Amino acid sequence: MDSADWRKHMAPRRSIDSGFGDELTPSPPWKAADSKREEFRKYLEKAGVLDCLTKVLVGLYEEPEKPSDALDFIKEHLGADGPDTGDVESLKQEVTELRQKCEQLTEENNDLKARIAQFEPPAEESTAEN
Repeated sequence: MDSADWRKHMAPRRSIDSGFGDELTPSPPWKAADSKREEFRKYLEKAGVLDCLTKVLVGLYEEPEKPSDALDFIKEHLGADGPDTGDVESLKQEVTELRQKCEQLTEENNDLKARIAQFEPPAEESTAEN
């Protein structure tokens, strides 16, 4: 079953026009629901959601050995499991390096403050002179 066949299979069923749509009779409530459903379907199609879901579901359908948990299969193939582990490891390494750099800069800052303090007159002498 290819993507087009799957889409036809999953397309909303259309009811036969029962004559309620003429100008004198207001549309029945189920027509409004069908209209909203069709509008939502168009939105999903325009956003590429239907194509993505179709590809994943066709992949599941064509899977020779069906997974024990279909939902996990779908999550895995939609990328819903979260970030790539390589990205996570890279970010963890970057955080470690930045923490080390922060410690180094803090130590350097404290050393420079101590050196400056050597050249400044004590606070008691400057207040006594004024």
